[in-house]
Amino acid sequence: MKFSRQTTLRAQASVAGVGVHSGLPVTLTLGPAPVDTGFIFVRTGLDGRDREIQATAEQVIATDFATVLGDRSGPLVSTAEHVLAALRGMGVDNATIEVDGPEVPIMDGSAAAFIAAIDQAGIVNQPAQRRFIQVLKPVSVKIGDAFGEIRPYANGFRAEVEIDFTNPVIGRQSCGFDVSPERFRREVGRARTFGLMGDVARLWSAGYALGASFENTVVFDDERLLNTEGLRYADECARHKVLDVIGDLALAGLPLLGAYRSVRGGHKLNHAVLTALLADRTAWRVVEGEAARRTTRPVAEVGSGIVGGRIAAAYGPDVS
Repeated sequence: MKFSRQTTLRAQASVAGVGVHSGLPVTLTLGPAPVDTGFIFVRTGLDGRDREIQATAEQVIATDFATVLGDRSGPLVSTAEHVLAALRGMGVDNATIEVDGPEVPIMDGSAAAFIAAIDQAGIVNQPAQRRFIQVLKPVSVKIGDAFGEIRPYANGFRAEVEIDFTNPVIGRQSCGFDVSPERFRREVGRARTFGLMGDVARLWSAGYALGASFENTVVFDDERLLNTEGLRYADECARHKVLDVIGDLALAGLPLLGAYRSVRGGHKLNHAVLTALLADRTAWRVVEGEAARRTTRPVAEVGSGIVGGRIAAAYGPDVS
């Protein structure tokens, strides 16, 4: 993990696709932003004017099937987590995210297209020290059979997830990664959204997953993976949950120094843990550059992925 300078994008870069839930075409453009800006969504095409919204936990208004940002007037940007994961995972501190529709495009269901856009735009250093939120004590939340905890961690930021599906093809999977741009690109960024074929009708009737397809979702039935190209990782479902964690926790506003663990979690749990952490001012502090370096220990990147149950793969209610 680099602790010295804040970063932004050198230039703009765009991607175009459809929203996984809305099914509507949308273009997203990443661009530079000044020091200490964080991530700002710019929603265009609304009554002839643009509206900005800061990508922070306070702006989250829904977490049912995706992370939705909005204000008192209603939702502005849905499915924000994958592009936020790409920016945070690749080490970008400040950026604008311009979207001309109600939802970030799903692309191939992973963060790969956003990583490619970041590569195209280029990352540049800025003349200010990078700031971090350092976790000082454990904070945990339980929602039904889901459990999430963020705790102090001396080696930067780590994400650990465990999923446990009754679907025998997905089954129980777990993985954990010390997050760096290199590991994010290689081990997390290409993991795709997944779900169960049997839930399609229910999702459609509720107005969700209207843009979902085998091109952007890993789809399972009760016996097998339905995508003919197969999985990108044996534990791709768990890795996608790590991707979601990185994106949802990017809403802290600053990179985190801590370890996050979730069991049977999702966007709602991620948001609940982050909100609980930020609400407890004794549980964290802001540190800068060299001070952050002194509180951490350099270690080799480590990660693991374990799959339980039979491997097959993807479509379902956990569209995330």
